[in-house]
Amino acid sequence: MTKILVIRFSSIGDIVLTSPVLRCIKEQLPNVELHVLTKIQYSELYSTNPHVDFVHEWGEENHLVLADLKTADFDFVIDLHKNLRTSKIKSHLRKDSFSFPKLNVQKWLYVNFKWNLMPDIHIVDRYFEAVKPLGVKNDHKGIDFRIKIDFISFSKRFPTTDKYLAVAIGAQFATKRMPAEQMSEILKGLPYPIVIVGGPGDREEGEKLRQSLPGQNINNTCGGLTIHESAQVVKDAQLLITNDTGMMHIAAAFELPIVSIWGNTVPELGMYPYRPQAPQSYSIHQVDGLSCRPCSKIGFAQCPKKHFKCMVDQNILGIRKQIDAFLVKK
Repeated sequence: MTKILVIRFSSIGDIVLTSPVLRCIKEQLPNVELHVLTKIQYSELYSTNPHVDFVHEWGEENHLVLADLKTADFDFVIDLHKNLRTSKIKSHLRKDSFSFPKLNVQKWLYVNFKWNLMPDIHIVDRYFEAVKPLGVKNDHKGIDFRIKIDFISFSKRFPTTDKYLAVAIGAQFATKRMPAEQMSEILKGLPYPIVIVGGPGDREEGEKLRQSLPGQNINNTCGGLTIHESAQVVKDAQLLITNDTGMMHIAAAFELPIVSIWGNTVPELGMYPYRPQAPQSYSIHQVDGLSCRPCSKIGFAQCPKKHFKCMVDQNILGIRKQIDAFLVKK
Protein backbone atom coordinates (compact mmCIF):
# COMPACT_ATOMS: atom_id res chain seq x y z
CA MET A 1 0.00 0.00 0.00
CA THR A 2 1.37 3.38 -1.07
CA LYS A 3 0.19 6.29 1.08
CA ILE A 4 0.11 9.75 -0.48
CA LEU A 5 -0.77 13.09 1.10
CA VAL A 6 -1.97 15.95 -1.14
CA ILE A 7 -1.94 19.46 0.37
CA ARG A 8 -4.20 22.24 -0.85
CA PHE A 9 -5.55 24.63 1.80
CA SER A 10 -7.78 27.00 -0.19
CA SER A 11 -9.78 28.39 -1.85
CA ILE A 12 -12.90 26.93 -3.51
CA GLY A 13 -11.73 27.30 -7.11
CA ASP A 14 -8.18 26.14 -6.42
CA ILE A 15 -9.45 23.09 -4.54
CA VAL A 16 -11.86 22.12 -7.31
CA LEU A 17 -9.00 22.39 -9.80
CA THR A 18 -7.03 19.73 -7.90
CA SER A 19 -9.67 17.08 -8.70
CA PRO A 20 -8.08 15.86 -11.97
CA VAL A 21 -4.81 15.22 -10.12
CA LEU A 22 -6.56 13.24 -7.40
CA ARG A 23 -8.44 11.15 -9.95
CA CYS A 24 -5.34 10.35 -11.93
CA ILE A 25 -3.31 9.43 -8.83
CA LYS A 26 -6.00 6.99 -7.75
CA GLU A 27 -6.62 5.52 -11.19
CA GLN A 28 -3.05 5.31 -12.45
CA LEU A 29 -1.12 4.15 -9.39
CA PRO A 30 -1.78 0.67 -7.98
CA ASN A 31 -2.92 0.17 -4.40
CA VAL A 32 -2.88 3.85 -3.30
CA GLU A 33 -4.35 5.28 -0.11
CA LEU A 34 -4.95 8.95 -0.85
CA HIS A 35 -5.13 11.57 1.91
CA VAL A 36 -5.84 15.31 1.56
CA LEU A 37 -4.94 18.16 3.92
CA THR A 38 -7.08 21.29 3.60
CA LYS A 39 -8.53 24.09 5.73
CA ILE A 40 -11.44 22.96 7.86
CA GLN A 41 -13.93 25.24 6.09
CA TYR A 42 -13.17 23.60 2.74
CA SER A 43 -13.13 19.96 3.83
CA GLU A 44 -16.60 19.25 2.45
CA LEU A 45 -15.30 19.99 -1.04
CA TYR A 46 -13.11 16.91 -0.70
CA SER A 47 -15.43 14.76 1.42
CA THR A 48 -17.60 13.76 -1.57
CA ASN A 49 -14.65 12.99 -3.85
CA PRO A 50 -14.64 9.22 -4.44
CA HIS A 51 -10.89 9.25 -5.07
CA VAL A 52 -10.04 10.62 -1.60
CA ASP A 53 -9.75 8.12 1.26
CA PHE A 54 -9.10 10.53 4.16
CA VAL A 55 -9.52 14.29 4.65
CA HIS A 56 -7.40 16.03 7.30
CA GLU A 57 -8.73 19.40 8.50
CA TRP A 58 -6.33 22.27 9.17
CA GLY A 59 -7.47 25.08 11.42
CA GLU A 60 -8.02 23.90 14.99
CA GLU A 61 -5.48 22.18 17.26
CA ASN A 62 -3.03 21.85 14.40
CA HIS A 63 -0.42 20.27 16.61
CA LEU A 64 -2.76 17.26 16.80
CA VAL A 65 -3.23 17.34 13.04
CA LEU A 66 0.53 17.28 12.56
CA ALA A 67 0.79 14.36 14.96
CA ASP A 68 -1.84 12.43 12.99
CA LEU A 69 -0.05 13.17 9.73
CA LYS A 70 3.23 12.02 11.22
CA THR A 71 1.63 8.80 12.45
CA ALA A 72 0.13 8.13 9.02
CA ASP A 73 3.67 7.58 7.72
CA PHE A 74 3.15 8.73 4.13
CA ASP A 75 5.34 7.57 1.28
CA PHE A 76 4.98 10.83 -0.64
CA VAL A 77 3.68 14.36 -0.06
CA ILE A 78 2.26 16.30 -3.02
CA ASP A 79 2.22 20.04 -2.31
CA LEU A 80 -0.35 21.82 -4.48
CA HIS A 81 -0.32 24.97 -2.36
CA LYS A 82 3.39 25.67 -1.95
CA ASN A 83 3.85 28.35 0.70
CA LEU A 84 5.72 28.79 3.97
CA ARG A 85 3.13 26.81 5.92
CA THR A 86 3.31 23.80 3.61
CA SER A 87 7.10 23.95 3.71
CA LYS A 88 6.99 23.68 7.49
CA ILE A 89 4.58 20.76 7.30
CA LYS A 90 6.78 18.93 4.80
CA SER A 91 9.80 19.56 6.99
CA HIS A 92 7.93 18.10 9.95
CA LEU A 93 6.87 14.98 8.04
CA ARG A 94 10.32 14.34 6.56
CA LYS A 95 9.01 12.46 3.52
CA ASP A 96 9.74 12.67 -0.19
CA SER A 97 7.72 15.59 -1.49
CA PHE A 98 6.95 17.22 -4.81
CA SER A 99 5.38 20.57 -5.66
CA PHE A 100 4.22 22.45 -8.75
CA PRO A 101 5.70 25.52 -10.46
CA LYS A 102 3.82 28.34 -8.75
CA LEU A 103 5.44 31.00 -10.97
CA ASN A 104 5.33 33.72 -8.32
CA VAL A 105 8.04 35.76 -10.03
CA GLN A 106 6.23 35.69 -13.37
CA LYS A 107 2.94 36.64 -11.72
CA TRP A 108 4.61 39.50 -9.83
CA LEU A 109 6.14 40.86 -13.01
CA TYR A 110 2.81 40.61 -14.83
CA VAL A 111 0.88 42.40 -12.08
CA ASN A 112 3.45 45.09 -11.32
CA PHE A 113 5.07 45.73 -14.71
CA LYS A 114 2.57 44.11 -17.12
CA TRP A 115 5.35 41.87 -18.47
CA ASN A 116 3.49 38.73 -19.45
CA LEU A 117 6.03 35.94 -19.06
CA MET A 118 3.38 33.42 -18.01
CA PRO A 119 3.43 30.16 -20.00
CA ASP A 120 0.26 29.33 -21.91
CA ILE A 121 -0.49 26.48 -19.51
CA HIS A 122 -3.54 26.02 -17.31
CA ILE A 123 -2.84 25.68 -13.60
CA VAL A 124 -4.23 22.13 -13.70
CA ASP A 125 -1.43 21.15 -16.06
CA ARG A 126 1.04 22.85 -13.73
CA TYR A 127 -0.42 20.84 -10.85
CA PHE A 128 0.42 17.69 -12.79
CA GLU A 129 4.10 18.64 -12.74
CA ALA A 130 4.01 17.74 -9.03
CA VAL A 131 2.98 14.13 -9.72
CA LYS A 132 5.11 13.67 -12.82
CA PRO A 133 7.90 11.99 -10.76
CA LEU A 134 5.34 9.35 -9.74
CA GLY A 135 4.48 8.61 -13.35
CA VAL A 136 1.01 10.16 -13.13
CA LYS A 137 -0.25 11.85 -16.31
CA ASN A 138 -3.21 14.08 -17.09
CA ASP A 139 -6.09 12.08 -18.57
CA HIS A 140 -7.66 15.32 -19.91
CA LYS A 141 -11.10 14.30 -18.66
CA GLY A 142 -11.66 17.60 -16.87
CA ILE A 143 -13.03 18.47 -13.45
CA ASP A 144 -14.66 16.16 -10.90
CA PHE A 145 -17.25 17.58 -8.53
CA ARG A 146 -19.67 15.30 -6.70
CA ILE A 147 -22.66 16.97 -5.07
CA LYS A 148 -23.04 16.09 -1.40
CA ILE A 149 -26.81 15.76 -1.16
CA ASP A 150 -29.73 14.90 -3.39
CA PHE A 151 -30.92 18.49 -3.59
CA ILE A 152 -34.41 18.83 -5.03
CA SER A 153 -34.02 20.41 -8.45
CA PHE A 154 -34.82 24.09 -8.50
CA SER A 155 -37.52 23.57 -11.14
CA LYS A 156 -39.36 21.24 -8.73
CA ARG A 157 -39.04 23.65 -5.80
CA PHE A 158 -40.47 26.40 -8.01
CA PRO A 159 -42.79 24.65 -10.51
CA THR A 160 -42.97 27.71 -12.80
CA THR A 161 -39.20 27.44 -13.30
CA ASP A 162 -38.82 24.59 -15.78
CA LYS A 163 -35.76 25.98 -17.54
CA TYR A 164 -33.67 28.77 -16.09
CA LEU A 165 -30.32 30.52 -16.26
CA ALA A 166 -27.93 30.59 -13.28
CA VAL A 167 -25.95 33.71 -12.38
CA ALA A 168 -23.01 33.50 -9.94
CA ILE A 169 -22.53 37.06 -8.70
CA GLY A 170 -20.03 36.39 -5.92
CA ALA A 171 -16.25 36.52 -5.77
CA GLN A 172 -13.89 36.87 -2.83
CA PHE A 173 -12.79 40.33 -3.94
CA ALA A 174 -14.93 43.22 -5.18
CA THR A 175 -12.73 43.89 -8.23
CA LYS A 176 -13.67 40.44 -9.57
CA ARG A 177 -17.40 41.13 -9.27
CA MET A 178 -19.46 42.77 -12.00
CA PRO A 179 -21.57 45.58 -10.46
CA ALA A 180 -25.33 45.06 -10.37
CA GLU A 181 -25.87 47.91 -12.84
CA GLN A 182 -23.85 46.19 -15.57
CA MET A 183 -25.15 42.71 -14.74
CA SER A 184 -28.70 44.05 -14.95
CA GLU A 185 -28.04 45.19 -18.52
CA ILE A 186 -26.86 41.69 -19.42
CA LEU A 187 -29.88 39.97 -17.88
CA LYS A 188 -32.53 42.40 -19.07
CA GLY A 189 -35.10 40.67 -21.27
CA LEU A 190 -33.50 37.22 -21.29
CA PRO A 191 -36.15 34.62 -22.23
CA TYR A 192 -35.71 32.40 -19.16
CA PRO A 193 -36.18 32.78 -15.40
CA ILE A 194 -32.97 33.60 -13.55
CA VAL A 195 -31.58 32.05 -10.37
CA ILE A 196 -28.85 34.02 -8.58
CA VAL A 197 -26.35 32.00 -6.53
CA GLY A 198 -23.80 33.28 -4.05
CA GLY A 199 -22.84 33.40 -0.38
CA PRO A 200 -24.41 35.33 2.51
CA GLY A 201 -22.27 38.36 1.68
CA ASP A 202 -23.82 38.50 -1.81
CA ARG A 203 -27.41 38.63 -0.59
CA GLU A 204 -27.74 42.42 -0.71
CA GLU A 205 -26.19 42.66 -4.19
CA GLY A 206 -28.50 39.88 -5.36
CA GLU A 207 -31.52 41.79 -4.08
CA LYS A 208 -30.32 44.93 -5.80
CA LEU A 209 -30.04 43.01 -9.04
CA ARG A 210 -33.45 41.39 -8.63
CA GLN A 211 -35.16 44.70 -7.89
CA SER A 212 -33.55 46.30 -10.93
CA LEU A 213 -35.48 43.90 -13.17
CA PRO A 214 -39.02 44.00 -11.71
CA GLY A 215 -40.67 42.48 -14.78
CA GLN A 216 -38.57 39.30 -14.78
CA ASN A 217 -38.75 36.05 -12.84
CA ILE A 218 -35.65 36.21 -10.66
CA ASN A 219 -34.88 34.13 -7.57
CA ASN A 220 -32.11 35.33 -5.26
CA THR A 221 -30.73 32.31 -3.38
CA CYS A 222 -27.59 34.04 -2.08
CA GLY A 223 -26.90 32.97 1.49
CA GLY A 224 -29.78 30.49 1.48
CA LEU A 225 -28.02 27.46 0.03
CA THR A 226 -24.90 25.46 0.82
CA ILE A 227 -22.10 25.31 -1.72
CA HIS A 228 -23.33 21.86 -2.79
CA GLU A 229 -26.92 23.05 -3.15
CA SER A 230 -25.75 26.00 -5.22
CA ALA A 231 -23.76 23.58 -7.35
CA GLN A 232 -26.92 21.56 -7.96
CA VAL A 233 -28.77 24.72 -9.01
CA VAL A 234 -25.98 25.46 -11.48
CA LYS A 235 -25.88 21.89 -12.75
CA ASP A 236 -29.61 21.99 -13.56
CA ALA A 237 -29.41 25.35 -15.35
CA GLN A 238 -29.37 25.95 -19.09
CA LEU A 239 -26.33 28.19 -18.77
CA LEU A 240 -24.15 29.89 -16.16
CA ILE A 241 -23.18 33.55 -16.23
CA THR A 242 -20.36 34.04 -13.76
CA ASN A 243 -17.50 36.17 -12.53
CA ASP A 244 -14.03 34.67 -12.15
CA THR A 245 -14.93 32.73 -9.03
CA GLY A 246 -15.15 29.28 -7.48
CA MET A 247 -18.57 28.50 -8.93
CA MET A 248 -17.12 28.97 -12.40
CA HIS A 249 -14.71 26.10 -11.72
CA ILE A 250 -17.41 23.93 -10.14
CA ALA A 251 -19.60 24.50 -13.19
CA ALA A 252 -16.81 23.22 -15.44
CA ALA A 253 -17.57 19.75 -14.04
CA PHE A 254 -21.07 19.84 -15.52
CA GLU A 255 -22.45 19.90 -19.05
CA LEU A 256 -23.67 23.45 -19.39
CA PRO A 257 -22.26 26.50 -21.21
CA ILE A 258 -20.28 28.97 -19.12
CA VAL A 259 -20.17 32.71 -19.84
CA SER A 260 -17.30 34.04 -17.72
CA ILE A 261 -16.76 37.75 -17.04
CA TRP A 262 -13.32 38.95 -15.95
CA GLY A 263 -12.44 42.12 -14.05
CA ASN A 264 -9.02 42.81 -12.55
CA THR A 265 -7.78 39.22 -13.06
CA VAL A 266 -6.83 37.76 -16.42
CA PRO A 267 -7.12 34.26 -17.92
CA GLU A 268 -3.39 34.33 -18.73
CA LEU A 269 -2.73 33.61 -15.05
CA GLY A 270 -3.97 30.10 -15.84
CA MET A 271 -7.27 29.95 -13.96
CA TYR A 272 -9.87 30.03 -16.72
CA PRO A 273 -12.59 27.30 -16.93
CA TYR A 274 -10.91 23.92 -17.25
CA ARG A 275 -12.69 21.92 -19.93
CA PRO A 276 -10.06 20.29 -22.15
CA GLN A 277 -12.72 17.91 -23.41
CA ALA A 278 -15.01 20.76 -24.56
CA PRO A 279 -13.10 24.05 -25.01
CA GLN A 280 -15.89 25.60 -27.11
CA SER A 281 -18.43 25.28 -24.30
CA TYR A 282 -17.28 28.37 -22.40
CA SER A 283 -16.54 31.98 -23.28
CA ILE A 284 -14.29 34.61 -21.73
CA HIS A 285 -15.27 38.28 -21.67
CA GLN A 286 -12.82 40.98 -20.66
CA VAL A 287 -11.88 44.57 -21.45
CA ASP A 288 -8.75 44.40 -23.56
CA GLY A 289 -6.15 47.12 -23.76
CA LEU A 290 -6.33 48.41 -20.17
CA SER A 291 -2.83 49.36 -19.07
CA CYS A 292 -3.75 48.78 -15.40
CA ARG A 293 -4.84 45.17 -15.86
CA PRO A 294 -4.11 42.82 -14.16
CA CYS A 295 -3.80 44.96 -11.04
CA SER A 296 -3.66 41.89 -8.81
CA LYS A 297 -3.45 38.12 -9.13
CA ILE A 298 -6.42 37.82 -6.75
CA GLY A 299 -8.22 41.14 -6.28
CA PHE A 300 -8.96 44.19 -4.13
CA ALA A 301 -11.82 45.57 -2.07
CA GLN A 302 -12.07 48.41 -4.60
CA CYS A 303 -10.46 49.50 -7.85
CA PRO A 304 -7.02 51.01 -7.12
CA LYS A 305 -7.54 53.47 -9.98
CA LYS A 306 -11.09 54.35 -8.82
CA HIS A 307 -12.56 53.95 -12.34
CA PHE A 308 -13.19 50.15 -12.40
CA LYS A 309 -13.07 50.18 -16.20
CA CYS A 310 -12.32 46.45 -16.31
CA MET A 311 -15.96 45.88 -15.38
CA VAL A 312 -17.93 49.02 -16.22
CA ASP A 313 -16.54 49.05 -19.79
CA GLN A 314 -17.46 45.43 -20.53
CA ASN A 315 -19.02 44.79 -23.94
CA ILE A 316 -22.57 44.12 -22.79
CA LEU A 317 -23.82 43.55 -26.34
CA GLY A 318 -21.04 41.03 -27.00
CA ILE A 319 -21.88 39.13 -23.83
CA ARG A 320 -25.56 39.07 -24.76
CA LYS A 321 -24.75 37.74 -28.22
CA GLN A 322 -22.71 34.92 -26.67
CA ILE A 323 -25.53 34.03 -24.29
CA ASP A 324 -27.96 33.91 -27.20
CA ALA A 325 -25.57 31.75 -29.22
CA PHE A 326 -25.18 29.23 -26.38
CA LEU A 327 -28.95 29.11 -25.82
CA VAL A 328 -29.61 28.44 -29.49
CA LYS A 329 -27.32 25.41 -29.28
CA LYS A 330 -29.31 24.15 -26.28
